[in-house]
Amino acid sequence: MNDRQQPYDPYASQEQQLIGYDAYGRPVYGQAPPQPAAPQAPQAPQAPQYDAYGRPYDYGSGGGPSYGGQQQYYEPPRPAPQNQPPAPGQSTYDGHGGYDGYGGQGGYDGYGGYESHPAPQAQQPQPTLQAQQWIPQQADREPEVPAAAPGQSRTPLVPEPRRADDGAGDGDGDGADGAPDYRTEQFAFLDQPDEDSEDVIDWLKFTESRTERREEARRRGRNRVIALIVVLVLFVIGGIGYLWYAGKLPFLDGPGRQKDAVAAAGPQKRDMIVVHVHNTKKGGTSTALLVDNVTTQKGATVLLPNTLGVPKDDGTGTPLGKAVEEGGLGVRESLDSVLGTRIGGTWRLDTPFLENLVELVGGIDVDTDTAVPADDAVKAPAVAQGAKQHLSGAMAVAYATHRAKNEPEAKQLERLGKVLYGTLRKVPGDPKSATLTVESMGQILDPSLNAQTLGTMLSKLGEHAKEGPSGYRTDVLGVKPDGTLTDDANKNVVKEVLGGSFTAAQAGTAPRVGLRDASGDEKTQTAAKAALINGGYTFVEGGKAAATQPATQITYQDEAQRAKAVEVAKTLGLPETVVKKGENAVNADVVVTLGKDYEPS
Repeated sequence: MNDRQQPYDPYASQEQQLIGYDAYGRPVYGQAPPQPAAPQAPQAPQAPQYDAYGRPYDYGSGGGPSYGGQQQYYEPPRPAPQNQPPAPGQSTYDGHGGYDGYGGQGGYDGYGGYESHPAPQAQQPQPTLQAQQWIPQQADREPEVPAAAPGQSRTPLVPEPRRADDGAGDGDGDGADGAPDYRTEQFAFLDQPDEDSEDVIDWLKFTESRTERREEARRRGRNRVIALIVVLVLFVIGGIGYLWYAGKLPFLDGPGRQKDAVAAAGPQKRDMIVVHVHNTKKGGTSTALLVDNVTTQKGATVLLPNTLGVPKDDGTGTPLGKAVEEGGLGVRESLDSVLGTRIGGTWRLDTPFLENLVELVGGIDVDTDTAVPADDAVKAPAVAQGAKQHLSGAMAVAYATHRAKNEPEAKQLERLGKVLYGTLRKVPGDPKSATLTVESMGQILDPSLNAQTLGTMLSKLGEHAKEGPSGYRTDVLGVKPDGTLTDDANKNVVKEVLGGSFTAAQAGTAPRVGLRDASGDEKTQTAAKAALINGGYTFVEGGKAAATQPATQITYQDEAQRAKAVEVAKTLGLPETVVKKGENAVNADVVVTLGKDYEPS
């Protein structure tokens, strides 16, 4: 040991701190002395420089690199000693040199330089740990302290803080903030399988697939809504197009309506039968014509009042009701002569068979205009008033034959028309089924109208009736008190519905001549009637005109009837000049309108 007294070290009692690691990774402990209380103004530190191999230049030997000379020790300056007793094994600082904390002599001199002294012999050995010793492996992070120039004091250098990307750290040093400074090349990253990562991937896949399914469901829902809207639009357009084509729109004339108009203007084919309803309990008859227009595919019921005048075999006229009650076989021909029609058959329908027919079809629904009281004498049940009244067979007969006191016959005929319309709506559309229904009635039909023909006719009329007012109509024929047809009846019912015309009469048959009195003299009319019947013409009663006229006039509608009109004029003793083409007031081939100038021959 040196004879010099060991100097007083004020930091000997301080706890040792971790200052780094040696080349073998062992920790190195030492003291990190604080900065002196009043240090000299430091010069700007110079960044350490390195050679191509990462070794620092030695500034103390002229600026060249150091390749293994004497080891240099770098220790930051210590503050002035405080009067504290030294601790065992700790060196003291006297300003010129002294023992270090590990038994060796050395320290900073008064000029800031570092002095090295040999270790005392009697010193107790210390742990072989070196504090801040420069190791070749650490040369890249602990630069040597450059030597001071003559006349200049040496200022300790403070290492520059390492940057993450400068590659200067070795992984075991401290940065500027005291935190360990690591480099990325010191770590090895391995992809190790993790069960949690697989679960996360599966969850992400499940979440993604569920989201996709929801989006797909929304997309399918939108597509279905769009498809439904398109179908509805097409359905509406198709329905409107069909109605327009069929001519059933009230504000547009489609091809169907135009076709019906063309068909109505030309010759049309009609099938019709006459129905005589006999009331077996109260007496009386009612007559109706059932018309099936094959050309326009529509049906109709025309109700004929009993006051309609029809001709007899002897040329005289008689009311229709009387002719039906007498049971004359020529009633159908008489109606053809008055209306200009071709009736295909006669159907006598007694009230018991009408009741059976209604029961066979399951009852009918009728909008009754009046209440019918029960009649115990004839066992007729009561009928309520109102819309959609369900009538059984007996109720239907009671309503169809009901006529109140002082009530016009047209009201009772309207009720009969409602019952017939309701019955036709319930008749099967299949001709075979309708024929079976007719046969089940147990009625003996006219030889001119068998069950098959009647069943086929009723099935066609039933199909038209199911269409409602657009396919089926019911009219009451207008008749004057004298039994002749009204002008409105001739124009709107006889010609439009029944297609009454005398131009289709067979060649060689006697023309139908109508006589209308406008002279005001009954004797004159009787004389003219007798002349026509004696001339072999079919006489049609035309009644009296609303007003008298001075001249007699003979008219015809078809040019083919002109020759017959001229012959009628000769028969009555009239000149040919009274014959002209015009609208007939009576439904006949030729119409004679007597004036005041007519004088019987």
